[in-house]
Amino acid sequence: MSWAIEMKNYPQRRACALVGIAPRVYRYMSSRPDDAALRERLRELSSERRRFGYRRLHLLLKREGVVVNWKKLYRICKEERLTVRKRGGRKRAVGTRAPMAVPQDPNQRWSLDFVSDTLLDGRRFRILCVIDDFSRECLATVVDNSLSGERVAR
Repeated sequence: MSWAIEMKNYPQRRACALVGIAPRVYRYMSSRPDDAALRERLRELSSERRRFGYRRLHLLLKREGVVVNWKKLYRICKEERLTVRKRGGRKRAVGTRAPMAVPQDPNQRWSLDFVSDTLLDGRRFRILCVIDDFSRECLATVVDNSLSGERVAR
């Protein structure tokens, strides 16, 4: 903009039209007051109390007698990057899990699987299948309306 006006001697209106903005936008002068003292005090408070967010910093400033709108304080905290990061969720297992070894002989590893279905009259039944992982042979099946943990362990 300034280059077109100064170097090419374009009128302000034509230079704004080339860039695609309204002349009012180019002439706009911000009337926002200087917040340097407030920004400095916020930096001090947030360095003292790292876990305090903008709400608690607002309370501290209020106690000191500094009257400031909380929305303005939030904006300043965002601009100064004083926001507190959210805490992490639940801890997960770190690293990669080792792959399960492939069985080399029968009866090295068995797998248990439950299968359930319903009869025509609506009653449910469950089947416990015990399978040898090497030969893929079904070693045992137990069928019942309900299988207790004690019965599965047997």
